[in-house]
Amino acid sequence: MPDKIIETRNLSYHFGLNQVLDQVSLHVESGSIYGFIGPNGAGKTTCIKILLNLLQTENNKVFLFGKEFKHNRINILSRIGSLIEQPAIYHHLTGRENLKNRAQLLKIPINRVNEILSLVDLNEHADKKAGKYSLGMKQRLGIGLALLPNPELLILDEPTNGLDPNGIIEIRNLLRKLVYEMGKTVFISSHMLSEVEKMVSHLGIINQGKLVFQGSLEELHQISKKQILIQTSMPTKAKELLLNMGYSVELVNETLYLPFQSKEQVAKINQLLVSNNHSVFSLSQSQDDLENLFLTITQ
Repeated sequence: MPDKIIETRNLSYHFGLNQVLDQVSLHVESGSIYGFIGPNGAGKTTCIKILLNLLQTENNKVFLFGKEFKHNRINILSRIGSLIEQPAIYHHLTGRENLKNRAQLLKIPINRVNEILSLVDLNEHADKKAGKYSLGMKQRLGIGLALLPNPELLILDEPTNGLDPNGIIEIRNLLRKLVYEMGKTVFISSHMLSEVEKMVSHLGIINQGKLVFQGSLEELHQISKKQILIQTSMPTKAKELLLNMGYSVELVNETLYLPFQSKEQVAKINQLLVSNNHSVFSLSQSQDDLENLFLTITQ
């Protein structure tokens, strides 16, 4: 299998005179959970629809599994499972019947249904009408339907949208299992930044049609603003001392904030405060979470 499961090369797309995608070059590695995030209207869903051939683009712009899409469309689509927004399920049928119906349509052996019910943890509810399912169960059934043909790549558009915390955790655990135990690759679009941060290994951030960041979660955090947070017995005097010694420092709600430079710098600041009769109650390091990084990058 190629290292890049998804690759787009300077992909642009217009709706009339409105440019929705502007020179987007995605690189999604095999065995990753790739989070595709951006504000509403940034181009996420348009990009996903192009990847699923729901929207047409010119040749030699989209490559999946190392193959050019337009010349290998049938083979490529047979290796992809997808869930776009709400799952297409029949509410008057049970979960098992929904899966059997799809299996017969795709000419997939019926014994695959039991495997999927176990995989998405719906065995206990298999014979319950899907209309009675919770949102989380419906999403898991939708993912199960996408997984019936045993695809190598799973493309999901906002799979945790509207779910309660338990439903979100269930989807997160399922996706991790698919990737880390079963060797799938997952491409997931979401606006729930705090949840994406817990789930993905790689990120692409799109804003106004442009890909403004792409890389691993670790690479994103390396560009984040790191700070030292200090709480002392005399914060106002501690601020004056640090300013006099040439440090850039702010005092907010009895906590001192300084730009982090190194571990040695932290030790030197602590020694300075203690030697000047300041009791240091806490000294820690923080960095921007994904939400703050996202705002910084997209503003």
